Amino acid sequence: MPIYFYSPLEGPYGCFSNFSPHAVDLDGLWWPTVEHFFQAQKFAGTPHAEAILRAGSPKRAKELGQSRRQPLRSDWEAVKEEVMRRAVLRKFELHHGIRALLLSTGVEELVENAPSDYYWGCGRDGSGKNMLGRILMEVRETLRCRGGG
Repeated sequence: MPIYFYSPLEGPYGCFSNFSPHAVDLDGLWWPTVEHFFQAQKFAGTPHAEAILRAGSPKRAKELGQSRRQPLRSDWEAVKEEVMRRAVLRKFELHHGIRALLLSTGVEELVENAPSDYYWGCGRDGSGKNMLGRILMEVRETLRCRGGG
């Protein structure tokens, strides 16, 4: 039976959300959330990326990251999944409690129940790619193979 998650404030699996308050250390910096890191990578090496790092909430980081006042890095479409994979893996490497919860999901399908996101989530009608859910399942397997419990 699939496990659905979306908001970090809802249900036992809310910590699977990129908005959950689990900081990550990547590329020599501490990022307040995976969302901060992910959105900033669209503008890596620019003052806009630094502004996203300092955003007061993951929601604000996403708003800044979705602004098209600044140009996206030219390779973004090619690298965005790997950027997400790195950040999600690091989150679950660093935070033991949520790593244990992720591993406890066994082989269940993980689905980001994001009604307006048909790429990272399942979309309103369930036809989305669910790339965040897929990455979480990959990370779960990676951690299991490492003996990450």
